[in-house]
Amino acid sequence: MIIRLALLLGLTLLCGACSAAPAHSDVASLPQVDRSCRVDADCMVKDVGNCCGYYPACVNRDSPTFAEQVRQQCEKSGSAGICGFPEIEGCVCTNGQCAAQGTRAQAPAQTQ
Repeated sequence: MIIRLALLLGLTLLCGACSAAPAHSDVASLPQVDRSCRVDADCMVKDVGNCCGYYPACVNRDSPTFAEQVRQQCEKSGSAGICGFPEIEGCVCTNGQCAAQGTRAQAPAQTQ
């Protein structure tokens, strides 16, 4: 039981590095992904990347994503962790922003 609790605490602390973007100070230097929309068809699932690697999100279908730049920024800052990502079934346009519809979490995987 104690080992299980220790592992859970460790995983929780490691996943602090698993945000959708690198550390706050690095975010301003990265181009922003366009999430704007007028109708559902304006949105699609694309890899926007994070410090754990692949990270899908609903964005404007014409927007470039910068997953490789995010990965490079994470490597530069030394960020890594044990992370999962949402499995997105589709996207909808809500209040002018692309949003995920029908998501479920993927099992965490360790990255470096």
